[in-house]
Amino acid sequence: METLDTTFAALSDATRRAILARLMQGEASLSDLAAPFDMTQTAVSKHVRVLTNAGLVDVEKRGRTRHCRLNAVRMKEATDWLMDYQTFWTQQLGNLAQHFEGKNRHA
Repeated sequence: METLDTTFAALSDATRRAILARLMQGEASLSDLAAPFDMTQTAVSKHVRVLTNAGLVDVEKRGRTRHCRLNAVRMKEATDWLMDYQTFWTQQLGNLAQHFEGKNRHA
């Protein structure tokens, strides 16, 4: 559960979600990731560090440039956890639909 907590905490920020969305397109340098944001590269670097600590991003230093790429393993773990709840709610909604169908037949 600790890894899920870290993953969801990292995903709770809109900037970090935008960084992950950009990395779904492919690897990017830290400066490329920082370009669309109205914040310093240092601030973006802090967001990348949170994503890295959560296991969502891998960073590789090449020369003086840091390159980032998506690591979707932790994202899959979070998705799998959420899917358990989707199954629950699908069953609940199915039961509710059956309940109302039964009432409509008897009306």
